[in-house]
Amino acid sequence: MQKYGVNELRRMFLEFFESKGHLAMKSFSLVPHNDKSLLLINSGMAPLKPYFTGQEIPPCKRVTTCQKCIRTGDIENVGKTARHGTFFEMLGNFSFGDYFKKESIAWTWEFLTEVVGLDPDRLYPSVYLEDDEAWEIWNKNIGIPAERIFRFGKEDNFWEHGSGPCGPCSEVYYDRGEAYGCGKPDCTVGCDCDRYMEIWNNVFTQFDNDGNNNYTELEQKNIDTGMGLERLACIVQDVDSMFDVDTIKELREHVSRLADAEYGKEYDTDVSIRVITDHIRSVTFMISDGIMPSNEGRGYVLRRLLRRACRHGRLLAIQGKFLTKLAQTVIDGSKDGYPELEEKKDFILKVIDKEEDQFNKTIDQGLSILSEMEAELEKKGEKTLSGEMAFKLYDTYGFPLDLTKEILEEKGIDVDEEGFQAAMEIQRKTARDAREVTNYMGADVTVYESIDPSVTSVFVGYDHLSYQSEITVLTTETELVDALTEGQAGTLFVGETPFYATSGGQEADKGVIRTAEGEFQVEDVIKLLGGKIGHVGRVTKGMVKVGDTAELLVDEETRALSANNHSATHLLHKALRMVLGSHVEQAGSSVNADRLRFDFTHFSALTPEELQKVEDIVNEQIRKHLNVKVENMPIEEAKKTGAAALFGEKYGDIVRVVSMGDFSVEFCGGTHVANTGAISAFKILSETGVAAGVRRIEALTAKGLSVYYKELEEKLLKASKLLKTNPDKLEEKIQHLQNENKALRSEVESLKSKLAKDAAGDVMDQVTEVSGVKLLAAKIEDVDMNGLRELGDQLKEKLGEGVVVLASAMGGKVSLMAMATEDAVKKGAHAGNLIKAVASLVGGGGGGRPNMAQAGGKNPEGIDDAVAKVPEVLKEQLK
Repeated sequence: MQKYGVNELRRMFLEFFESKGHLAMKSFSLVPHNDKSLLLINSGMAPLKPYFTGQEIPPCKRVTTCQKCIRTGDIENVGKTARHGTFFEMLGNFSFGDYFKKESIAWTWEFLTEVVGLDPDRLYPSVYLEDDEAWEIWNKNIGIPAERIFRFGKEDNFWEHGSGPCGPCSEVYYDRGEAYGCGKPDCTVGCDCDRYMEIWNNVFTQFDNDGNNNYTELEQKNIDTGMGLERLACIVQDVDSMFDVDTIKELREHVSRLADAEYGKEYDTDVSIRVITDHIRSVTFMISDGIMPSNEGRGYVLRRLLRRACRHGRLLAIQGKFLTKLAQTVIDGSKDGYPELEEKKDFILKVIDKEEDQFNKTIDQGLSILSEMEAELEKKGEKTLSGEMAFKLYDTYGFPLDLTKEILEEKGIDVDEEGFQAAMEIQRKTARDAREVTNYMGADVTVYESIDPSVTSVFVGYDHLSYQSEITVLTTETELVDALTEGQAGTLFVGETPFYATSGGQEADKGVIRTAEGEFQVEDVIKLLGGKIGHVGRVTKGMVKVGDTAELLVDEETRALSANNHSATHLLHKALRMVLGSHVEQAGSSVNADRLRFDFTHFSALTPEELQKVEDIVNEQIRKHLNVKVENMPIEEAKKTGAAALFGEKYGDIVRVVSMGDFSVEFCGGTHVANTGAISAFKILSETGVAAGVRRIEALTAKGLSVYYKELEEKLLKASKLLKTNPDKLEEKIQHLQNENKALRSEVESLKSKLAKDAAGDVMDQVTEVSGVKLLAAKIEDVDMNGLRELGDQLKEKLGEGVVVLASAMGGKVSLMAMATEDAVKKGAHAGNLIKAVASLVGGGGGGRPNMAQAGGKNPEGIDDAVAKVPEVLKEQLK
């Protein structure tokens, strides 16, 4: 058997099923689209759910994919054995109501034995206990002896998750030989050892479960298969695990070189090498699909994986930052199947580098916090860190439990692991409760799911702002209806529409739909699965009915203003890349008739100079009156033009490319101006951070900018009127008032200082001595905190060396202030602790440094007691 590489096997599989009439589709993004049941794509079937549920018509009844997947359910076990991993590729072939068991099983066998060249005698199929049809195909058609076909029960060979489509499955196992086995004489398929490896699963979706385990035959039977590419490579290359197959082994060896450690010699070292090898694969692919590190959702998964890899690098004593070097190896090894890795390389490496930097600071902070916790335990004479504190380290500082245990173990301290797991379970439950419950296929059941899948809509709004079309479907919020009457809200569907539906960050068109008998005000337009476009709104006059011919009229001004702002985001995107660098990618946008918002990847706030430069570049391109050209072209051809694509966006084979002169070229389905001159002008209002590595610019153009300047002018006139001057002399007037205010403030402070001195009188006769240190503790009448501080400085200077404590009540509030000279501090005096000890007597709290502290309170009656307690506290400090 030839030892094919991972990239070869992927190509062989897709080409084989293409030869069987399948459409080879590229891997979907790891970010699920229209599926709230998943955080990340975790199987080959997951992105194809709409085709299985009938929500969307597939591009072909036969499809094949190699889908990138991530599963993190057992992340704690990754690395402990060579079995577990978070990232994998799933090969699959799918039939949507076309072929069924006979063809699926026959092609499974043909690919494994004839194309790949596996030994037929080492392949063992399994079928569902009651699936005689599949058993017969394996036995009679393929020729597998009865004793080599295994029948298993529902738990192993029936695929279902609650209600919905389900069915039996047939798995194929490969006998890797006794060397991989458990040594038991009865070892066979189904044993937990590594000898019989499951490599392919054929799911025959032929039933519908009503949720009460009542099964009916589906009219449209489907095929859903899956085979792990890494598992297949293990067998073909005759290696122990996924960490030994060609592309992953190369990455694993890179980790070993960085750590100056040999793989396969020492268990703990191997664990760390495997963790880093697996996690950097996941991280690299996640970032290539636009997932950014954050503290929630899939961004948290990314951050956790990256930090685990980083931490294991420390355990291996890898010096300095290292993850970007490994990410480059991932990109080099996988770009054959996933060209987006090379396309997004600069950005991927930048995100990883930034996050690794941040974690290196975080872990040092965590070590510092852990030291404080150790000191607290020692003080209490305890030898167990609470689970709550261990979880705080983990959740707040990204400090893994095993690292906490390892550090504390050296000092004879245990960790309450049960308490940690309890805190972890609370977090998991919160996450589970927050996730929407859906059925097996992840379909959210709404009124729109009842619409016939064959109903579709065509958008004609690029060329038309008014159009005639027939109403095909009407709905209320809960049901399909034949008519909507005056006052009723609902959704209206037609065959062709000029209304743009919200997508790509551009808000929907507004307008009106008229029929002979009624009028429907369009408030929103939505895209639904299966190419449907829904006009959401209400009937304002008469009645609209299914079958009516309707005139659809888009609000022209709203469309034009939205186009201004949308086109400006393209110019802004290019300007940002010019000023900040090629790592800048669009991370989201929101465009309507009033303003634009643009999110982009960058790792620090823009300087005023950078913002001005960006704004100037955009306005320069507006003044050039660049022609805006729109072309539809094959995606590969579009990429050659250098057109920018939106991160994580799902594109078809034909894409729409929008060019603005030679300046900007982007994939875009939105509406635009014909010439950049229509934008008029561009003004940045704000630039802020919205997430780790993501910045946001808000800006205005055209009418929105005119309104902004008009409002600004009105405010200027009002301010000038209040200050009794003209707008052109406003600055001069403000400067005059500031100078006047400054002089008055100085005069006030001088008077307050005099009043404080007068209130203090001659307090120097109240100086006492405590353990050889001079102490002045006095009550002063009606002086605020600023006055106390200034008076304290003067008295400290008169005192020479010692401690000054002053207390005063003003307006029902108490101010306490303490100062200690350098000599007094050396002898043990601590102003902060002294204040802390007496502040409770005036109903407050506070603290500060050894040489200066202050506090506030609400109980003026306690001042005498507080002043009286000072000598006692100071004496204790000076022991």
